[in-house]
Amino acid sequence: MSGGSTDLAAVLFDMDGTLVDTEVLWWQATEEVAARLGHRLTDADAPEVVGRAVEDTAAHLVRATAAPDPHGVVTALTTAFQKRVDEGAPMRPGADRLLAALEQAGMPFALVSASPRSVVDSVVGGALAHVPFALTLSADDTARTKPHPDPYRAAAQRLGVPTEACVAVEDSPDGAASADAAGCTVLVVPSMLPVPPGPGRIFADSLEDVSLDGLRRHVRDRAAARA
Repeated sequence: MSGGSTDLAAVLFDMDGTLVDTEVLWWQATEEVAARLGHRLTDADAPEVVGRAVEDTAAHLVRATAAPDPHGVVTALTTAFQKRVDEGAPMRPGADRLLAALEQAGMPFALVSASPRSVVDSVVGGALAHVPFALTLSADDTARTKPHPDPYRAAAQRLGVPTEACVAVEDSPDGAASADAAGCTVLVVPSMLPVPPGPGRIFADSLEDVSLDGLRRHVRDRAAARA
């Protein structure tokens, strides 16, 4: 989308590892399935696991183990992760405070996740049940998920705002790449994987360090840099 607005119009949040501490649950689920397939997960596997869609991680495990049933690996990963999410996913530090500040200010915000709809609905109905998202997008809701730009473009379109007027809050390289490609200003709060710097990327150690005024300033600064 295009528009050239210099005002923040919406904040688009990744879910896993950004608002809720589920990246460790995803790692545990992948570790469990990998072990069943005869593969011991190590740090070398992290780029194919952390922040990746379930199909991407399943494809990696299939390559690593020559598993004969890729669809079965997808199902096993989803089931193992879902079980852990259903048992509870804690909020990331500062998430509740920032979400409450956005709600109080009337700033629209949405959830843009690379997790399947079943997992998104479980978290939104559990740890995030108190959060009034304008909309939620899962990996099932666009033709391509992260690192492609489709999810963030779709969220902005549904909100009726230009992507250039959105801040995307992400924790992973794939998520940041998705938001970058869509044209969002990207606030990176890393969790398990380091995220490289890039144009339009701002970094914070924690959501506790993030304010609405700061998000507005980032969008204005990005617009000025583009001019």
